[in-house]
Amino acid sequence: MTNLFNKHPNEVGETYLQHLIIAWKYGLSLFQLFMIAVIHGLFPFIFKKTVSDKIIKMGDELKNRN
Repeated sequence: MTNLFNKHPNEVGETYLQHLIIAWKYGLSLFQLFMIAVIHGLFPFIFKKTVSDKIIKMGDELKNRN
């Protein structure tokens, strides 16, 4: 059972707790970006590139983690 919780974190060189914290960080960032995207949808003149720029940056970070 322990292997189920540690297999993937170990594959990326992290402990379970490290992986949990990093995953939550990305999850909270994505939720923030969701809110910004909703605001941008209503008011297209603000946050013009915020979401796309951050998504690209996050994608680059994730590519470098493997």
